[in-house]
Amino acid sequence: MLTSPAILTKNFCQHFYRTKPIKRLYSALAETQSQQEKPSIQQNVKDPILNHPDYFQVHNLFTVKDLFDARVHYGHKEGSLDERMLPYIYGSRLGHVIFDLDKTAEYLRKALNIAAHIAYRDGIILFFLRGAQNSYLVQKTALECGEFAHTRFWRGGVFTNADTQFGAVTRLPDLCIFFNTLNNVLIQHTAVRDSAKMAIPTIGIVDSNCNPNLITYPVPGNDDSPSAMKLYCKLFKTAILRGKEKRKEHLGK
Repeated sequence: MLTSPAILTKNFCQHFYRTKPIKRLYSALAETQSQQEKPSIQQNVKDPILNHPDYFQVHNLFTVKDLFDARVHYGHKEGSLDERMLPYIYGSRLGHVIFDLDKTAEYLRKALNIAAHIAYRDGIILFFLRGAQNSYLVQKTALECGEFAHTRFWRGGVFTNADTQFGAVTRLPDLCIFFNTLNNVLIQHTAVRDSAKMAIPTIGIVDSNCNPNLITYPVPGNDDSPSAMKLYCKLFKTAILRGKEKRKEHLGK
């Protein structure tokens, strides 16, 4: 575990010079350092971008009607419902679970805002999807917004043992976006677990048969309909590009 310079200085002084003048000197130095650190902390708190409720204007990218038209509200059959998804469910119709689109819109806007902020900070964003039906769309979206995508089988240890597997110190993604969180109907995507182990923030489209607990920013909704997938890709691409455009604008100034 890394140790701060102040703690190293204190340990060195106490070990070799156990005298009162040294201790008084260290106390004065520590007090000076704390006073110098306070302005930077206050400056971060006053950051207008972080404090702005919607700096990248992602709230106006869609409406609840857009979600309805894209069939985002359709879940799986009632028999496959995961009880951890109950807070996001409106009801059922003809044996199929129906999502509460008001809640979906709220969570989706939060997720888009986070994606825009990560892009603004020049973070690495990695898209995930399992399934051949929409894999090309996700790969194309990642390419268009200058990010990365993985739509194949994910072997364990890519995140948790990256330095050994790649033979060098590897930078992990700053955000993982899962357009579906399951490998199949029953098994959760391995990268969801690995991201949680490595404290990598995640956004995930969680259908009615999914477990949202390991996802940092869950978005309840349909995760396999082509129309819903097109809407998700369009929204996240727009949010990421808005973050990058703001970054270029500020660097230009």
